[in-house]
Amino acid sequence: MPARKTMLRPKGAASKKTLMPPDTDGKRGVKTWKEAASWLRARGIEDIECITPDLAGVPRGKMMPTSKFTGNTSLALPSALYRHTISGEYPDETENFRYDARDNDIKLMPDLSTLSVVPWETDPTAQVICDIVDTNGEPVSYTPRNVLKKVLSLYEKKGWKPVVAPEIEFYLVAKNDDPDYPLQPPKGRSGRSILGGQGYSIAGINEFDELIDDIYHFSEKQGLEIDTLIHEEGPAQLEINLRHGDPIELADQVFLFKRTIREAALKHGIFATFMAKPMQGQPGSAMHIHQSVVDAETGRNIFSNPDGSPSSEFFAFIGGMQKYVPNALVMMAPYVNSYRRLQPDMACPVNNAWGYDNRTTAFRVPISDPQARRVENRLPSSDANPYLALAASLGSGYLGICKAIEPTAPTEDTANEGSIELPRGLLEALALMEDEPDFEEVFGRDFINIYAGVKRGEFETFMQVISPWEREFLLLNV
Repeated sequence: MPARKTMLRPKGAASKKTLMPPDTDGKRGVKTWKEAASWLRARGIEDIECITPDLAGVPRGKMMPTSKFTGNTSLALPSALYRHTISGEYPDETENFRYDARDNDIKLMPDLSTLSVVPWETDPTAQVICDIVDTNGEPVSYTPRNVLKKVLSLYEKKGWKPVVAPEIEFYLVAKNDDPDYPLQPPKGRSGRSILGGQGYSIAGINEFDELIDDIYHFSEKQGLEIDTLIHEEGPAQLEINLRHGDPIELADQVFLFKRTIREAALKHGIFATFMAKPMQGQPGSAMHIHQSVVDAETGRNIFSNPDGSPSSEFFAFIGGMQKYVPNALVMMAPYVNSYRRLQPDMACPVNNAWGYDNRTTAFRVPISDPQARRVENRLPSSDANPYLALAASLGSGYLGICKAIEPTAPTEDTANEGSIELPRGLLEALALMEDEPDFEEVFGRDFINIYAGVKRGEFETFMQVISPWEREFLLLNV
């Protein structure tokens, strides 16, 4: 398989757990409404959650009795749902950012291939991820799942199919009722708070064995496949790696995994957070994306020539990443907090370089056989909407191939010395996205305008908050 992650971790890493293939109880998805009715009936499902990601990747939707779901009920949402900020506010209109004059309905269209149980609910409950269409049944272009589908359709027209494998980092933290107080690591089974520097630690994993078992159990019941799980460098910072596959399916899995991990953590009286930089002085959390492209008919990895050497498409894909990812970074680093992660000396690339098996570069090419040749994008934060992060990364590579963009020479040494080569803040990143003319073809102008309007609204909300730094250094000194 082209994106098989065979060398992501040292051989024999003791902190690795592998999830066995799901059993029949964890069967995920059906093909027809008739099969859906049988699936729900066989499991005694009483309620079903029809969910879809908003711009932030937050699940939105409706819950209903199973009888209503299978009774051809029309499921509508207001279009303004995709124009509010992460704090629930609605930004002012601008020349490019507009609300629908009627705030008309958009409709939830269930994707039955995503039907699965909700294992943490006490009553038998199922969930299904929905696409968003208008009242005529046409896809709403600015919604995240449809943005990714638009990018994939460009690949399909070329006879190509991308293959991806995300890795998602997150922190476990003690419950925090007051946002004015910094987050703290939780206490593990030893009764003590775990410290940093626990990368690949057996003890670090074992501190939260029961919680991790619940993550595996919940995942198995939903038919989700975890490849590996490790302890990262930060205190109670974990990473889950997913098996490679179709970008929509993998984005769906990240969408559901975030919810699953939060629910498992709450069951044990702690929080799980996907903030990019939740703790000052500690490493941030990334969502690394491994990417390859195969010929849709033959399954051949187009990044490799028949003789096993890297192809021109491989280098052009990297060239596209170098040229366009900085301009699309706001889709991979979507909040003010995201840019706190992008700092030197914090195990995070702040450059636009690429290299072979070089973790200091933004775009790393792991050692692999020719059929598994791939490019790892190490820039996205774990706070990113997975549909939009994948769309931005794959869209950049697509443009590179189509325009035959040549990359720089690969970086042999550390790439994180010198100036930061990426946008340093949200507004700068937004301007780069809006000013890139090639993005209109890839993402669509409606999405760009709405996304930029929402992000500017979030920035203005952030600017209303007075930080501890300001009180510490400005209160009595200026």
